[in-house]
Amino acid sequence: MTSGNEIIPAPRAVEGPTRGGVVLDDSTTLWAAPGTEATERWLRATLGAAHGLPLRSGTEDARDGVRLLVDDTLEPEAYRLSVGADRCVEIRGGDPAGVFWGAQTLRQLLGPEAFRRAPVRPGTRCSIPHQVIEDGPRFRWRGLLLDVARHFMPKEGVLRYLDLMAAHKLNVLHFHLTDDQGWRIEIERHPRLTEVGSWRSRTKFGHRASPLWDDRPHGGFYTQDDIREIVAYAAERHITVVPEIDVPGHSQAAIAAYPELGNTDVVDTRALSVWDTWGINPNVLAPTDNTLRFYEEVFEEVLALFPSEFIHVGGDECPKEQWRGSPTAQARIEELGLGDEDGLQAWFIGHFDTWLAARGRRLIGWDEILEGGLAEGAAVSSWRGYAGGIAAARAGHDVVMCPEQQVYLDHRQDGGADEPVPIGYVRALEDVYRFEPVPPELTPEEAAHVLGTQANAWTEVMEDAARVDYQVFPRLAAFAEVAWSRLPAPERRDFAGFERRMAAHYERLDALGVGYRPPGGPKPWQKRPGVLGRPIEGAPPRH
Repeated sequence: MTSGNEIIPAPRAVEGPTRGGVVLDDSTTLWAAPGTEATERWLRATLGAAHGLPLRSGTEDARDGVRLLVDDTLEPEAYRLSVGADRCVEIRGGDPAGVFWGAQTLRQLLGPEAFRRAPVRPGTRCSIPHQVIEDGPRFRWRGLLLDVARHFMPKEGVLRYLDLMAAHKLNVLHFHLTDDQGWRIEIERHPRLTEVGSWRSRTKFGHRASPLWDDRPHGGFYTQDDIREIVAYAAERHITVVPEIDVPGHSQAAIAAYPELGNTDVVDTRALSVWDTWGINPNVLAPTDNTLRFYEEVFEEVLALFPSEFIHVGGDECPKEQWRGSPTAQARIEELGLGDEDGLQAWFIGHFDTWLAARGRRLIGWDEILEGGLAEGAAVSSWRGYAGGIAAARAGHDVVMCPEQQVYLDHRQDGGADEPVPIGYVRALEDVYRFEPVPPELTPEEAAHVLGTQANAWTEVMEDAARVDYQVFPRLAAFAEVAWSRLPAPERRDFAGFERRMAAHYERLDALGVGYRPPGGPKPWQKRPGVLGRPIEGAPPRH
């Protein structure tokens, strides 16, 4: 079976493996101390099913068993997994999350068959070599953004991705729920957001310059019960779901549903529909009291559904042309002494910063929210390279590093002509593996503001689950190691060793049914011949 030396993400320390091992079979018991109940349920449902093990309830001192317990001498999310001479597997975690991450490592130790939903060789015994694995994360924020606004991902797909995240010890799902091309969350006080805003009549196929269209209506949304289920499912896996409701840009779907939200004094917003193509949309929210109250009501329902500390408000790519031509917007700039349209956007974001803080939450937004000043408690998602994150950290703001040039998983994985719908820079598996989230320009005090890092999967050219899998994997495995493991400087990272460990990990992904990009290039059905993309020549600098 697998040893700790084949684990992804790489553990902090492995002692062993040595001769001998622990066998899991029909006699194996499972004992769970208080605080480990979620991991106990997960082990029974996952490993029990994969290997046909009953995992009967045991006692703390039972031999031939698996023991789970919280040990507060360990750091939060850290764990110690011992495969001992007493024929027991013991997982100690610094908190319940640490126990769960230790269980994820145990699953990898049991081989690829542990990633299936039923035993393929009934009656096979599982053997794990004697070893001790001590491990813990580098960052507290290890995230994946799923854009379900551009192409809707049904609930079952989201639950599947939560399982895939958990398998890679990622703990934040950034849930991009609204955009110009679709509104995906039910808001009971404003039903037209989903009645009108959740579907579009057709969709651009490929980059916005492509002449191709998919003329089928596209849409979908999550009911509030769906959201509750997703959040609860994530919590069982120690994943926090951070919702994103975009303001004041990326809002045409909302304006199509409620035209009064737009700049009605310069645009006939009643003629707008949910946008069917890609790019930066000029139709932005009007800076009126009515708009503020409307979105406060939206956020009230969002807060009731998502217990996360952070609420993402977007704040990026907000064109100012309509505000420049709007008497209403200009009057607001003059009334508040804001100076210009950039100040107006800062005021808009600042309003929700204050509003969320009054309710015990923290605003996070894309790095454009730095322009015009930012309240003390707000955090920044640095996407336009490293500069925004550096500026935010130096100003005392917390930062999540997700630079487009490094960890946007919609960007192409190779420069070859067979790459489907090539977008952006070439970001190969090795490029992601050598990504460093903490810029060297920061002092230790400034670097402490880097909460962590996040990979972003924007779905403009990912029309279905197969395309999402292809773009996300295997690069998410490399990203997970960057986010979890304490790796050396990028130029000293052992990518060859990572590739050797990936040989075992590809078998796990196969067992999970993940349609990843093979190392040798796309399979015939993964290509999209003739569909125009937007490749960018050259490669961005590495940190």
